[in-house]
Amino acid sequence: MSSVLYDTPGPRAKVRNVLYTVGFLVVLGAALYWVLRTLGDAGELEADKWSPFFTDSRVWTTFLLPGLVNTLKAAALAMAIALPLGAVLGIARLSDHAWVRSTAGAIVEFFRAIPVLLLMVFANEAYAMWTNVDSDVRPLYAVVTGLVLYNASVLAEVVRAGILSLPRGQTDAAQAIGMRKWQVMTFVLLPQAVTAMLPAIVSQLVVIVKDTALGGAVLGFSELLRQGDLITVNYSNPIAAYLFVGVLFIVLNFALTSGASWLERRIRQGRKSSGAVLGTEQLEELENVGPEPVTERGGQTDRT
Repeated sequence: MSSVLYDTPGPRAKVRNVLYTVGFLVVLGAALYWVLRTLGDAGELEADKWSPFFTDSRVWTTFLLPGLVNTLKAAALAMAIALPLGAVLGIARLSDHAWVRSTAGAIVEFFRAIPVLLLMVFANEAYAMWTNVDSDVRPLYAVVTGLVLYNASVLAEVVRAGILSLPRGQTDAAQAIGMRKWQVMTFVLLPQAVTAMLPAIVSQLVVIVKDTALGGAVLGFSELLRQGDLITVNYSNPIAAYLFVGVLFIVLNFALTSGASWLERRIRQGRKSSGAVLGTEQLEELENVGPEPVTERGGQTDRT
């Protein structure tokens, strides 16, 4: 008996799968035991290493929460700037004008090829040499600048790929009713491409959140991981501190992914219920779009 995707396993295959599963669990359990045994011998599992997170509020008020706020601040600023900038660059790469297309392509390829860490370092030096930005906020500026330049270039490619993935008939149909190119892009292609691009965009936003840690490692930006380092200095508990920092990053990115998934479902449901791609406002605006009206004057045909 077989299904569409694979053959149903027979008796020998089922036994083999069970043996593979048991073997994997045994190896996993042995590895987990070795890790816990090593940590126990090093004293990392003692209660005084973990108790500060539950008994000393200064761990949260002095280190973790301020670091979390700075991480959110840098990530939010980078997302707010990189998303529209990436969309503009992605659309510019599809321009009919060669100079626009080549300029946007050069910008995207240049900043996408440079590691984001170098962009942060260059931005920090540039702010120090040519601006009056205060040294207290300069690391934040440098981190946001590096994240924007790199991630906008990546998002530009995501936008370009999303638009090119749409059937050519969408553009032809829109042009057939007289829509101009910017209207085709704004009202037809982008709304449809957003849903297809959303998983890739969310993945890149998660990368932005994680890459804020680079600013703490190189520029001394007081983000979450940097504050975790300070906890290890004060409490001598690196395993516990980095574990809590890792959990906070997981919770943060899970919330971001869940919110994006909810938004994607809403977009798909909205389009399914309306049965149309364009919204009401766009359709009302498109009523004025089309072939130029023809009037007759004295037996002659004029276009107004």
